[in-house]
Amino acid sequence: MSSTDFLIIGAGFSGLVIAERLASAGWKCVVADRRPHLGGNAHDRIDPAGVLIHPYGPHYFRTNSPRIVDYLSRFTTWHEVSYQIKSHTQGRYWSFPINLNTFEEFTGKPSTSEQFAAWLEKKRIPIEAPANSEEVIISQVGSELYELFFESYTRKQWKRHPRELDASVCGRVPIRTNRDNRYLTETFQALPAKGYTALFENLLAATPGINLHLGMDFTEAKSRFNYKHLIFTGAIDEYFGRRFGPLPYRSLRFEHESFNSDQLRHRESISGKPGFWQPAMQVNYPDADIPFTRIVEIKHATGQNIAASTILREFPKDWTPDDEPYYPIPAPDAHAAYQKYSQLAAAEKTTSFIGRLATYRYYNMDQVTAMALTEAEKLITRYT
Repeated sequence: MSSTDFLIIGAGFSGLVIAERLASAGWKCVVADRRPHLGGNAHDRIDPAGVLIHPYGPHYFRTNSPRIVDYLSRFTTWHEVSYQIKSHTQGRYWSFPINLNTFEEFTGKPSTSEQFAAWLEKKRIPIEAPANSEEVIISQVGSELYELFFESYTRKQWKRHPRELDASVCGRVPIRTNRDNRYLTETFQALPAKGYTALFENLLAATPGINLHLGMDFTEAKSRFNYKHLIFTGAIDEYFGRRFGPLPYRSLRFEHESFNSDQLRHRESISGKPGFWQPAMQVNYPDADIPFTRIVEIKHATGQNIAASTILREFPKDWTPDDEPYYPIPAPDAHAAYQKYSQLAAAEKTTSFIGRLATYRYYNMDQVTAMALTEAEKLITRYT
């Protein structure tokens, strides 16, 4: 067996950021990941059509933290982007998130922000403290727009009714009375100029103290390396052998389809501009009879200048131990099940659990980066 100071399981944002900080402080680090590539779900690559794609679903980087931007900017330049999405239901495209443009599409006539606000005030159902995702939306827009855009979409995505899910699930989608079509509101919205994988490659190139092993799972890594401290970024129930049973997750299946310039030319009346298949980076499909939840054409966001384009259809599915656990279920019963594993984790004095799966919570990439930076600071202090 070889020896290292820190054994880090997972080569995504959590694992690589904490490895960079620890290695830069002079510690020896081994990073192991069972996948054959860097980046975890944030991995991107050039597909056979020459398009830069996000094969595990879109990753829209955004943050309000200058600290996070400054840190990651050491390893990448940025392509700034205003993320735009639409919803497709009742046979047409709608502006989304809900805003004044959506309202005009809904009523079929021009309106003002004041008129829309007055309409919402009549339609919304007053709920002082919304307890779930259904309540948080109907308390803002009422039942009609909730049913049009949220109810069926959420049931497809999570296989649970919105009233069974935390308010944060639908509550994170903004509702606006102006014409702001942006999907997100953070002050910094951008993608790594050459992709996430290039960012991670640059991080490793700048940090020679990291020993990377791809295609190596947790069991093999533990058998090959002696270590002072373990950092685990995988599923927390897997770490403990699922002794209390598996935690509930949702998984995904993806279908990719590429189009050449001639095929895209026939879509211009739909996409609204040459070289694209659909009118926005992401289109949601809330209709219950459509099996996928969204179609993503990430070329809208990457700014890649290429004649071809690739779309990704995203199909939610039940999770099994053979699937990737993409999403922890944000519901009270799932949180209660996690608490049993959380108590076990608290007793592991030489193991750190960081990241979305290890903490069983939905985090954005900037939040995961911040968690890794904070944990690195604690470990450097502890072991120095």
